[in-house]
Amino acid sequence: MTHSAPPSSPPRHAVIIGGSLAGLLAAAVLAEHATVTIIEADTLPDGPEPRRGLPQARHTHLLWSGGARAIEEILPGITDDWTAAGAFRRSLPTDLVSKTAQGWLPRHEEMQFNISCSRDLLDSVVRSRVIGLPGVTTLQQSRVRALEGSAARITGVRADTPDEEDRLITADLVVDASGRGSRARSWLEALGVSGLKEAGVDSGLVYATRIFEAPEGAHALGFPIVNVQSDPRVPVPGQTATIVPIENGRWQATLSGTRGGQPTADPESFIPFAKGVRDPIVGELLEGKKPLTDVSVTQGTANRRIFFEKADLPDGFFAVGDSVATFNPLYGQGMTVAAQGLLAVRTLLRAKGLSHAGIGREAQRAIAPQVAVAWDLATSQDILYPGATGMKPRAGAGLLNGYVERLMTGATTRASLTAALLQVITMNRAPTYWIRPAVVWEVLRTSARGALKAAPLTAAERTVAGLDQDGPAGTGGPLGPVDPAGQAR
Repeated sequence: MTHSAPPSSPPRHAVIIGGSLAGLLAAAVLAEHATVTIIEADTLPDGPEPRRGLPQARHTHLLWSGGARAIEEILPGITDDWTAAGAFRRSLPTDLVSKTAQGWLPRHEEMQFNISCSRDLLDSVVRSRVIGLPGVTTLQQSRVRALEGSAARITGVRADTPDEEDRLITADLVVDASGRGSRARSWLEALGVSGLKEAGVDSGLVYATRIFEAPEGAHALGFPIVNVQSDPRVPVPGQTATIVPIENGRWQATLSGTRGGQPTADPESFIPFAKGVRDPIVGELLEGKKPLTDVSVTQGTANRRIFFEKADLPDGFFAVGDSVATFNPLYGQGMTVAAQGLLAVRTLLRAKGLSHAGIGREAQRAIAPQVAVAWDLATSQDILYPGATGMKPRAGAGLLNGYVERLMTGATTRASLTAALLQVITMNRAPTYWIRPAVVWEVLRTSARGALKAAPLTAAERTVAGLDQDGPAGTGGPLGPVDPAGQAR
């Protein structure tokens, strides 16, 4: 089905600032209605290669099923493209060994899924599809210096390109997808736009990642994601450790710690840190494995949000992705929020068209609900850590947190609550799903009785990883060892 403008309409042009995932998806959505120019400061690689403008790509990235489904809607067949390129479609919680704040999740049959691979591979597959779309071009090694227009309407951008400084590029619509370093707020204020309010919550989180060679046989076995989360209820720095199997027979291991308990770039400290979190399983799995990279550290992980949707924005402009809100990457929300927001924009554009008066403002409002859900989930946890700064929880948050805590306890013993937890965590449902009568009834009946006491790795997984099967990581808790579907044997 074609959704382009009627032949009699004058040609339309859209400019996207930034060629990362949010910018690429915006280009795919807008290509149905206009020619599109993506302006990117980097040289975009042809394949899954690092680029300077995306330093966080060095760390673990999990695309939740809510985001994967949204991208699949925008770019049909993209999931098959990812897996053909080497990514893994992992069943959740089947392919997940995760200790939440409340305990280990059982490995039931598939309830949700994620896409596991390096961020470089994830982006490269999307980039290849989008840049190949008719009417989409890129202007690389170019930087936008200002928005062109007025407080009433944006008419284009001014950019420094390899061939020309301060080049005027006119557009019917400008989308800012330039990420954490976005200058959109200052550009808009320079045009006289007011009311652009900002909020933030900073737990002081630092990320450290190192890639290891996976043990022989791990890929063929479908070795699970292994994750030990922090417990924000305990007044100590929150520390986590995660292993994600990625393409080319590698394990991507990421550590994190909030203020007062951060990991460092010291390679000698990497495994000891992993062993020192709430359960040592990640450190034990990494012991003796061959490191393939140095330790990469990122410090700028604060939650930050600009409420563009509440300002009187000029027509012909909206922002998306990290330009609107950045989240603690621990929760894996950013890519999914961007994708779901742009899917909502696609619905809007198909209904009203690019020429509709106020389409930019309406697009900004269409993005806001997805941002708000992720913001509340991330900041309500991050503000609990020692030394965290920023906006305090809303009145009644304590009562709600108590309910969610009980639900998450139930998720460690009751399959229906594991499913409810994953519905929201993977961003297929809003948190209001948790207060549906059927879920509330399950929460009220739940307890921690029968919860797993140790990481539910199978005997085959323990063997391929070189773990002592008689050691503490070699027990499956009170249910005994489990198979990949989480059933006791």
